[in-house]
Amino acid sequence: MLRFVVGPDGEIVPDVAARLPGRGLWLTPRRDIVERATAKRLFARAARRLVTVPPDLADRVEALLARRCGEALGLARRAASAVSGFERVAEAVRRGQAAALLFALDGAETGRRKLGALGRQLPAATVMSAAELGAAFGRDRTVHVAVGPGALCGRLLVDLERLAGFRTAAAVDYGAGSAVAGPQLQDGGVGSHG
Repeated sequence: MLRFVVGPDGEIVPDVAARLPGRGLWLTPRRDIVERATAKRLFARAARRLVTVPPDLADRVEALLARRCGEALGLARRAASAVSGFERVAEAVRRGQAAALLFALDGAETGRRKLGALGRQLPAATVMSAAELGAAFGRDRTVHVAVGPGALCGRLLVDLERLAGFRTAAAVDYGAGSAVAGPQLQDGGVGSHG
């Protein structure tokens, strides 16, 4: 789920880290649901007050989630828990050092298919662009990434799943034998929790 709060000025603010103070308004993390909630004024109904919803709310959420995913991937790289490049990713999978595979949305299908077959038991996410993946590694473009096990990998997969709801053709596949369970997303409107 994706949390929103009402800011001091009455504007709806996305809270992708779920840490901002205030009463949370929760939505399924999908572009169409955010746009529908905005169009039907569901935020005001859930908040039980007049609120202002930015017209580009879905785009803001997507940008915040993309930045959060990039930051988590950068942390994993600096902790020596993430590698990039076809050969390094393949080696990490063979050695059992990979807990998740990330592929660029705009990358070639051939490499994705080969690495996906090699690590078919692993979760695989095709959500970020090659430029976004590359930024985490200090490069212009990166197409293939392996992330090692740990809490950071789990957080990254949750955020990638949320980001996938805002991008066409994006997907997170948790693999046949994956020990990582995907988040259970539910369809629905705005809910609130105090």
